[in-house]
Amino acid sequence: NQGLATLAFFGVGVNLVLFLTRVLGQDSAAAANSVSKWTGTVYIFSLLGAFLSDSYWGRYKTCAIFQAVFVVGLVLLSISTTLFLLKPSGCGDEETPCGSHSTFHIVFFYLAIYLVALGNGGYQPNIATFGADQFDEEDPKEGHSKIAFFSYFYLALNLGSLFSNTILGYFEDQGMWALGFWASTASAVGALVLFLIGTPRYRHFEPKGNPLSRFCQVLVASTRKWKVERTQGEENLFEVDNKESAMNGDRKILHTDSFRFLDKAAIITPKDYAKQGKKIYGHNPWRLCTVTQVEEVKCILRLLPIWLCTILFSVVFTQMASLFVEQGAAMKTKISNFNIPAAGMSSFDILSVAAFIFLYRLVLDPVVARIKSKPKGLTELQRMGVGLFIAILAMVAAGVVEVLRLKDAKKDCPKCVNASSLSIFWQVPQYMLIGASEVFMYVGQLEFFNGQAPDGLKSFGSALCMTSISLGNYVSSLLVSIVMRISTRDDMPGWIPGNLNKGHLDRFFFMLAALTTADLVVYIICAKWYKYIKFEGRKGADDNSDDRQAEAAAAAEHRV
Repeated sequence: NQGLATLAFFGVGVNLVLFLTRVLGQDSAAAANSVSKWTGTVYIFSLLGAFLSDSYWGRYKTCAIFQAVFVVGLVLLSISTTLFLLKPSGCGDEETPCGSHSTFHIVFFYLAIYLVALGNGGYQPNIATFGADQFDEEDPKEGHSKIAFFSYFYLALNLGSLFSNTILGYFEDQGMWALGFWASTASAVGALVLFLIGTPRYRHFEPKGNPLSRFCQVLVASTRKWKVERTQGEENLFEVDNKESAMNGDRKILHTDSFRFLDKAAIITPKDYAKQGKKIYGHNPWRLCTVTQVEEVKCILRLLPIWLCTILFSVVFTQMASLFVEQGAAMKTKISNFNIPAAGMSSFDILSVAAFIFLYRLVLDPVVARIKSKPKGLTELQRMGVGLFIAILAMVAAGVVEVLRLKDAKKDCPKCVNASSLSIFWQVPQYMLIGASEVFMYVGQLEFFNGQAPDGLKSFGSALCMTSISLGNYVSSLLVSIVMRISTRDDMPGWIPGNLNKGHLDRFFFMLAALTTADLVVYIICAKWYKYIKFEGRKGADDNSDDRQAEAAAAAEHRV
């Protein structure tokens, strides 16, 4: 399902920048910004999908509904391209730009691609989490399989995009846009059908309620008790008993000492309870929260610095779908009579992902585990740091290639079609490095945010991965706009003009390398500060919760 859905999505996304320049007539910078904003919107919608999944619909229903929206968007896009945009007939290749279009046709096109963004964005964080739901991480065998699942899930994602980047990318580069979009539509329909066929075999988990209200309850309760003294120890902190926790399907989270102000939300005072025997009944959740609920908020707050540090990696990653393509289109793309589509070079990224997934799982991870004498090698945080470092190397490689391309450039090229005698295969190292960095960063991110998110916020954890990509696209668009505004002068067209031979794209790549280096330093500091979440198992956890609450009630009376 993931492979086919990804094939459909990248059948649209991988060449969208060329579609905007050749069919809609946008210039290079405007097209790159449009693609960045669209891609960013895809991942913003992942927050909506995660919210609906965790709060109301559950992961299965959310996946099914948003995949249906995805199919509708692709159908409308295919109709728009076939009937309205490819005019005159045969336009849309590198030599024959299309004519002007009416406002209605443009609006119809953008409605279609943003329906694609809504459908794919809402579906993506939930399918990864829904797949992880099929494994019981407290079972040693299934827990190990769950770790492997994320690697192979990301591999399926990349293998799906491999077909888009090669076969579909080639046909679209030749101007056969309608064929490419209808093929994407057929793939999305196949993905939805396969997903529904598996319904009887799936494990389903009920949604846990609105996470925003639980988050706000902790903030309100801790604020209302800001004058209450916080004593040492956990005996005066409120928690539900094991039976109630097991009935909800949640694991309790062990108390931590960070963000101690929030602990006041769980302090029991005489106003918070009606005592019957040894238990506490009828508490107001806006005055008294459980330790687990408080720890949920702490988990999110601890994740935010790590999440912020991943955004700049996504800025680097998004160059592959925009400026790498434009750079490739301005290089020598012909071998004999065969023309290599610039977007097709991302196939090397996919091959690199596949190779490094197996290299890491079969070679690197066992070797590091043996050296460290631990069950697994690098932690998720360490892998993400390695991903950032490799991303720096990718940007340096891209900048060096651009320096070499400019040396062999045809300065008077008006449209930058094969504008340099430097072969497009010089781009292979930067694509391979991006692929290697993805394996360490994005697979590590999937595992990290899914594992560190509380049970009721698993889809939100996956959505954090998607949202970092989203903000990375927006930041990329912002950086391009700022760079163009600062670098454009009367006698200078800026770093990223329509004719790349008159610009300095290399300086932009080197600037990203410098920014990512600074980001890596900040990330290392945040990773050293981070404390991993600690769950209490669903079974066999005898923590005498009832006794602790009775003691807490007595302590509250004594303080009064």
